[in-house]
Amino acid sequence: MAFAVARTRDEAHLYLDLNPCACGSTDTTWRNGLVDVEGELVNRYFGPCEECGTPREFVFGLPERPVLPAGFPTFGGPEPSELLDAGEWLWVADLTASDVPVANRAEALRTLRIAAAAVEEVVKFVPAGADTVPADGFWSERGQGVRAAEPGRFQLDRLLVVRDTYQALAGEYA
Repeated sequence: MAFAVARTRDEAHLYLDLNPCACGSTDTTWRNGLVDVEGELVNRYFGPCEECGTPREFVFGLPERPVLPAGFPTFGGPEPSELLDAGEWLWVADLTASDVPVANRAEALRTLRIAAAAVEEVVKFVPAGADTVPADGFWSERGQGVRAAEPGRFQLDRLLVVRDTYQALAGEYA
């Protein structure tokens, strides 16, 4: 039984935030630990929904090689995500960058770093030598919707401009 890999804690927590309880709440105090599921070592996140009390659980596969944090956020290594597709990563970048708290330098820096890192995750879906994210880089309803709304945003050159712009803006708050 193969589980989708959470490459890092940051990626796992983002995934958890994007997958609310059936009641709609994302408020859960997550506990996690390594467990054996049918002979496979996995990382189990669990806890009750703080809104309705429903037990929640997500189980993620482990990466082949640990990804060491390289600052905040560290979503993963050089490989594309198995948890979020390219469209979801761009949606995260858009959502994050649309609400930069410019009055709070530390939070603005944090927000822009998240947006830049999310765009970098989209870039990882572009195969070597290609100039756009292929169709198989979109498997979620949200991700497919983002792509359908504006497919040109997934061209490598445009992604790199957006990523670099967020990084430059973050540098102004560092």
